[in-house]
Amino acid sequence: METGKKIAEKIQREAAISPSGEYVVYYKDGDWFLYEAAAGLSRNLTSGLEVSFADELHDYPSNVPGYGSPGWLEDSSAVFVYDRFDIWCFPVDGTGPVNMTEGRGREEQMTFRLLRTDPEEDSWKKGEDLLVTSYRDRTKNFGFYSLNSDSPGAVKLLEENKKFRFLAKAEKADSLVYTREDYREFPDIWKSDPEFSAPLKISDVNPQVSDYAWGNAELVEWSSLDGIPLQGVLIKPGNYEEGKQYPVIVYFYRFFSQRLHEFNTPVINHRPCFPMYASNGYAIFLPDIRFEIGRPGFASTKCLVPGVQKIIDMGVADPDAIGLHGHSWSGYQTAFIVTQTDMFAAAVAGAPVSNMTSAYGGIRWGTGLSRQFQYEKTQSRIGGSLWEYPELYIENSPLFYANRISTPLLIMFGDQDDAVPWYQGIELYMAMRRLEKDSVFLQYRGEPHHLKKYPNRLDYAVRMKQYFDHYLKGMEAPEWITSGEPFRGE
Repeated sequence: METGKKIAEKIQREAAISPSGEYVVYYKDGDWFLYEAAAGLSRNLTSGLEVSFADELHDYPSNVPGYGSPGWLEDSSAVFVYDRFDIWCFPVDGTGPVNMTEGRGREEQMTFRLLRTDPEEDSWKKGEDLLVTSYRDRTKNFGFYSLNSDSPGAVKLLEENKKFRFLAKAEKADSLVYTREDYREFPDIWKSDPEFSAPLKISDVNPQVSDYAWGNAELVEWSSLDGIPLQGVLIKPGNYEEGKQYPVIVYFYRFFSQRLHEFNTPVINHRPCFPMYASNGYAIFLPDIRFEIGRPGFASTKCLVPGVQKIIDMGVADPDAIGLHGHSWSGYQTAFIVTQTDMFAAAVAGAPVSNMTSAYGGIRWGTGLSRQFQYEKTQSRIGGSLWEYPELYIENSPLFYANRISTPLLIMFGDQDDAVPWYQGIELYMAMRRLEKDSVFLQYRGEPHHLKKYPNRLDYAVRMKQYFDHYLKGMEAPEWITSGEPFRGE
């Protein structure tokens, strides 16, 4: 007895069966296809359209994913699909696609997405007014719009220079709740009707924020050394004085400019606490990074360095007091960048890969997976095996250029890191010691990739602050920097 029929192979997990079971929509090789069970045939829905349905910002050496499909109309007459900005509707009868947001998203660089207010529903009703979220890529602000499932045209309900998060819609009342936030505004809960005609704030969790020198966030723009337009968030210190230069902590990973309107709750973890540093006279800079396959280290350098130069030219950053910090993937980038430039007064690299040739053959202890996949296909972006591109593994490894480092470097690892082998830190530290470079290695016993034990997280946060205070503010170095700590065995 036949129990199934293959309709496509090697698709990228983006597929949706219609409510009636008659159709399947799926994404493959940059296009969306519709399979009709009765005819046993597939047809390409998107090939004739001028916009891309593949991720336009994908910079990995792997198959490019699509933007997804939010699902079907309940009668299976049409399916919705996303491009980078707009919402499309594809009728199954072949009458042609409809851009439900009328191209406004792409024209205004604004991403529209359908929001399912009833978690028990798995399709969209015909003629229904749907709630839509918006996000403006240039200005990083959010909003809510309305869109009828039968006709194109998005209508603005609420949009501000804030970040909104939908929480829930009442089951038996015509009201919904959401949060609103920005860098200085805690994400309190708001209540509204579906038209957002009279939003009401119903919580006030952190009024004490106003008592602190929290700082202010603004958007900064520049171009990479390759001419790529980039953005980043500059958090100016509390009680900022125009014309005064400040020490700066640069913290990064990949894209961070979308954090412009995010409230930063003070936490003790693997990264600098932004409000704490801002209230202590530091500026914080969160730059975007665009990568290129085969040259991840060089690409990050070409993006970050002119971004830092931008805030120097703005008169905010003290050029002699700029610190760099990254963890994991950006820990690697930090270790690499200081081999390429001397513009940083100090750097902190948490759990960095320093030698891609030795890391390539290891295992990610948390998953048991060989580490080879991430270099060939994913985050490390080399694009091939060690034997195909040995020169790229060497050229992108900080270890092989440690002799060029003049920046004081603090390396941090937990010795049970389940993502990056902690011997990567040992290799870099031994190189720094051998070359008589200024370096400190913090090892936390029994800790994984991100420190879990609160005493250790607090210890790291305190030492990081002391490290930057010494090298960026000229404060007296504590003994652990000048003399180290004696080893304490079990």
